[in-house]
Amino acid sequence: MDPTTPRRARRHLAVRCRAVTEDPAFAALVFGLILFNAALQGVETYRGLSAEYRQVLDFAETCCLLLFTAEMALRLGAHADRPKAFFRDPWNLFDLAVVTAAYVPLVRENTTVLRLLRLARVLRTARFLPQLRVLLLAVGRSLPGTFSFLFVGALVVYVYAMIGWLCFSDTDPQHYGSVGRAVLTLLLLTTLDGFGDAVHAGLQVSRLTLLYYASYVLLASFVLVNVLIGVVLTSLDEAREAEKETEAQRRLEEGGDPGLEVRRRIAAAREALDEVEAGLRGMDRMADATIGRPLETTRTP
Repeated sequence: MDPTTPRRARRHLAVRCRAVTEDPAFAALVFGLILFNAALQGVETYRGLSAEYRQVLDFAETCCLLLFTAEMALRLGAHADRPKAFFRDPWNLFDLAVVTAAYVPLVRENTTVLRLLRLARVLRTARFLPQLRVLLLAVGRSLPGTFSFLFVGALVVYVYAMIGWLCFSDTDPQHYGSVGRAVLTLLLLTTLDGFGDAVHAGLQVSRLTLLYYASYVLLASFVLVNVLIGVVLTSLDEAREAEKETEAQRRLEEGGDPGLEVRRRIAAAREALDEVEAGLRGMDRMADATIGRPLETTRTP
């Protein structure tokens, strides 16, 4: 058997499956199926409907699982000629894990885990919504900066809570009777909820409390929040750039780069012209030899 036959078969399978998976109608169908599956989960929360239409709901869930399995089979088939590219995509791995986990016996027997797994299918809508995919990627990239922000914010709240406990524990034990109550009070003040009442109560103790509350609100509600917004915006820009690079890489792997295709066609045209020119030279020499004229040693191309 020709060793290239399996490779041609895989390439043929990938081309046919890719034609299906890249069709906008296929993406719309899968997107609608995900929303329908999410609606089924919502219906199951109503005990009366769930008990009355249990068989119908179970049948619909089985159909959804089979259709999701067929979708993953088509996506795997679309990468038959380059399987490594399928596993390099995090969204492919997520989809594959969500679909295949439903067939694991331990998962199917645990109702809570199975429902959480079905709920995770809703996140698959990010595959079909580029902006949502960018937002989720930005959230993931912002986690390191967010953890640093939370540490600094917790440190600021703790320091101000200790100061509040020292200053107001006797006069306002309901809000500053302990460090825990002081932290809870300051967290509420971060949203400016009850800020006016806190200031009025503090002024009855000392006018210096105005400096305490003003500095805390400026630092916690404005400075730290703006720092967090800056972290998220920076991560969003990085996520957009990463999404563009991923899309460009995917097009290169699939041979869909327009510039590369144009260069290939120009090279092929040059080779064809060279062959035609070589053939014309050979015909001229044969004609000169036939009529008895001396052959030209050089000829202008």
